[in-house]
Amino acid sequence: MSNWKSYLPADVTGWLLEPENPSVRYFTLTTILDKPESDPEVRKARLDIMQTGIVPEILSKQDPGGYWGDIRKFYTDKYKGTVWQLMILAELGADHSHPQIARACEFIFENSQELADGGFSAYRSEKTGGGLPGYVIPCLTGNMVWSLIRLGYLEDARLQKGIGWINTWQRFDDGIETPPKGKLYDRFEMCWGKHTCHLGVVKTMKALCEIPENLRTDSTQHTIRQGIEYLLVHHIYKKSHDYSAVSRPGWLKLGFPLMYQSDIQEILLILTRLKCQDPRMQDAIDVMISKQTPDGRWLLENSFNGKMQVNIEKKGKPSKWITLNALRVLKGFYAEQG
Repeated sequence: MSNWKSYLPADVTGWLLEPENPSVRYFTLTTILDKPESDPEVRKARLDIMQTGIVPEILSKQDPGGYWGDIRKFYTDKYKGTVWQLMILAELGADHSHPQIARACEFIFENSQELADGGFSAYRSEKTGGGLPGYVIPCLTGNMVWSLIRLGYLEDARLQKGIGWINTWQRFDDGIETPPKGKLYDRFEMCWGKHTCHLGVVKTMKALCEIPENLRTDSTQHTIRQGIEYLLVHHIYKKSHDYSAVSRPGWLKLGFPLMYQSDIQEILLILTRLKCQDPRMQDAIDVMISKQTPDGRWLLENSFNGKMQVNIEKKGKPSKWITLNALRVLKGFYAEQG
């Protein structure tokens, strides 16, 4: 396969390593330059994440109880509620040992996780505590499982229950005549209808690929295999029954952070993390490459700025996050197969 760096008209690592964005610096050092956690530069960048930039600004807005904004609207306050802050903090590489991070994680477990099956709900049950069962959502569950793994909770029994929910309930139907019925399925047709929700698949796959390969159970491996094929059948962003049609036009605009939305880059990141180098990914790879500027950077095309607690980068301008993720995709897809 081609050397992934051959697709870059210029070396942008110096730009990505600039100190004002310690999160991008940290992930560039570890995922692009392959430096170990013990490396002094890596350790310094890791410390800086908690001391400068977006992470401390988000934490400065947190209530002492571990939440942001209205305590009851941890999900429905888009995108200033607790769910969304936890996702952003995980994305930025926040330190899971920090007490404010721990309080936010415990708040989500106590208020959003449904007690019986372990999925994550948009509302708290005032009767039993925990998440309200009828409002458990696949994309929310995937996002919370992913965030909590990133923030150090993989071995927590509650988190393992969330993984179990994904392996039990996540569907990969590509259009079926009669969707299943039952307490979980009946409330949200958009999540559980005749065609599996793309976003639910993407976010649950994002969660499962965060589990180290040696710690994936047989059930998790089976779910991952189903999810990979589902994404590949759709060639990442197309309609599986008509490859000339784009399934979600918005997925062609690259954004960060993505919240419950997605784009081709996020899906490619998931697949390459799972060591997938399937030819059905090539169209999406080509679209991503085509968005590169002459100086080897990518622009932020989609943004939730103005709706979040803290703005991140500027729409229409060169984005260190989009560029970093593009490099991760290229490195993974064009890695030599041994």
